[in-house]
Amino acid sequence: MNLACPQRKYPRQTVAFVCMLCASVILSATTNFASAYDAETNPTIVVYGATPAGLAAAMTAADGGHDVVLVEPTLRIGGLTTNGLSHADFRSFPGITGLFQEFTQRVDRYYRQKYGDDSSQVRLAFRGTQGEPSVNLIIFSEMLAERPRLRVLPHHRLTDVKVAADASHQSANRIVSVTFQDVADPAGSLVAIAAEIYIDASYEGDLLAAAGVPYRFGREGRREYSESLAPAEADDQLQGYNFRLIMTTNPRNRVAPKAPPGYDRNQFLGLVPLIESGEIEKPFAFSRRCIIKAHIPGLPNDKYDMNDVSRGLVRKSLPGENRQWPDGDPKARQRIFNEHRLWNEGLVYFAQNDPDVPAAFRQEAQRWGWCQDEFPENDHLPLQLYVREARRMIGSYVFSQQDTAAAEGNDARAKFQRDAVAMGDYGLNCHGTGREGGRFGGRHTGEFYQAVAPYQIPYGVLTPDLSAPGGVTNLLVPGAVSSTHVGFCALRLEPIWSSLGQAAGAAAAIAATEGAAVQGVPVAKLQQRLHAAGAATLYISDVLSGDPDFPVTQWWGALGGFHGLHQPLQRYGERGKNLVGQYFEPFPNHAANLRDPLDSATGLRWLQLAKSMWPNIQTPEIAANTTRGQWLRRLHQRVAAAKNDR
Repeated sequence: MNLACPQRKYPRQTVAFVCMLCASVILSATTNFASAYDAETNPTIVVYGATPAGLAAAMTAADGGHDVVLVEPTLRIGGLTTNGLSHADFRSFPGITGLFQEFTQRVDRYYRQKYGDDSSQVRLAFRGTQGEPSVNLIIFSEMLAERPRLRVLPHHRLTDVKVAADASHQSANRIVSVTFQDVADPAGSLVAIAAEIYIDASYEGDLLAAAGVPYRFGREGRREYSESLAPAEADDQLQGYNFRLIMTTNPRNRVAPKAPPGYDRNQFLGLVPLIESGEIEKPFAFSRRCIIKAHIPGLPNDKYDMNDVSRGLVRKSLPGENRQWPDGDPKARQRIFNEHRLWNEGLVYFAQNDPDVPAAFRQEAQRWGWCQDEFPENDHLPLQLYVREARRMIGSYVFSQQDTAAAEGNDARAKFQRDAVAMGDYGLNCHGTGREGGRFGGRHTGEFYQAVAPYQIPYGVLTPDLSAPGGVTNLLVPGAVSSTHVGFCALRLEPIWSSLGQAAGAAAAIAATEGAAVQGVPVAKLQQRLHAAGAATLYISDVLSGDPDFPVTQWWGALGGFHGLHQPLQRYGERGKNLVGQYFEPFPNHAANLRDPLDSATGLRWLQLAKSMWPNIQTPEIAANTTRGQWLRRLHQRVAAAKNDR
């Protein structure tokens, strides 16, 4: 294995992912990572950003038979999923689908094989959704290594995008090439790559912005999209950022935190009165009366994903300090990064070491520390800041709060989206966009948490709008997707980003094969490909990926067959029974119930839908003992046969 330091040119056969300090954990995770980028390679598809969206896009495009180059500006693939966000954001297990579901299944299998089925590690991994960052990195690396047509260029930042008029589409542009620079060697040679289709999977939307595609950041006014959660007037406020630190209470693996660069104890003295008054009871816990939230369930091997305390008196997130991030150059982003590092690490160090902190509180805080076996190449700290929101493309369809609302007719389901290519079940979630009062004892503004039923996401959120200036025909955007601020607060979650990335990768493969603009990809064909790969476009609680009926059920759901069948039990967005923390049993009234008899009311509804879609196809008969599943399978067979006869 030929390894090259980031400061040097990458040899043709080197591994694609090399840590700056050559840490053994990174090398062991990436020995068979993927083929390194070769300047002589002419890829069909370029993906920028090895986030969960970018990984899913790149893998899916490669599975579609195309040569793919995945470019990542940092030294660690996986985005936040390998940088501390190990507590995956979903509400119920049917909300995890496609490649992200495969990823969690592999994480679960990893722990079972290493520790045994009855181990605490398997239990805490929670079906593979709560993996340690180092384990998540291993699994993603294995998934990439299985795809020889996928090559990776790490530690390279986008510097230029060349566009030209698209002769096939009036007033539209086409990306001709993209250029990247080694982050560690700004004076080194540039890497220019020309491809047919480009995917911007970055959290910031850097590629779309450089291509001249319209975007916005900040918040829309309430009237613009009729959003009750939006402010009265538009502004430039962004949801707050913070680090997802990984900590442990295991003394054998604990590393004592140090004072961060620029630390000044005076910046943190406001914490002491809150501790002395009892308003802050613990340093780290799953409670609003703590400094930093330790998510439950905990991670395997005595680790915890540490996050911002929603509606707490002390917050890790710093809304207002991040407004220069979306359009900021590397220096501006580094300044914001450093400010958040100082605040997040400083809170921990102060609580553990300052003599003004009550002794009992200080001693409890000292039980916690960084993990010796996580992020060894970066002093055991994540390499990436949790950028919850940056740019948002103004695309073919703008996802808003209305897209998470109930469908017409007091339906248990959310608004029907015929062009859906992904779905989510988390709800509208914003940790705040501003601050009233000081950092201690004040409160975040713009904060909201609204439960909704599982929602569908239409294809248009991934594509630039060709009816507006700046439209690009060969770009897909699964990261900085087209949405309002409020709508983005439902989409900005790693499992959903992965689903959107999988849809973008499949669409890119179709567009490249057919020589079509991404806006012209047949959505029905895209849906069929996604369903065949185990990716859901509608939340169905009892027919999951791997079930033989999954493609048929998703096909019928994509046509609207499962809308209008049930009303909410009590209120729209009602969840199932709580399991632990933020996780619940499946949403009620979202099952296909394929074994149930096809009752007359549902049968009539389905017959009408089938006749409206295929007037020349004889629909299956409904006998007294015909089940829902039997009827749908027969209908699907007849529709498929009719297509084959053409």
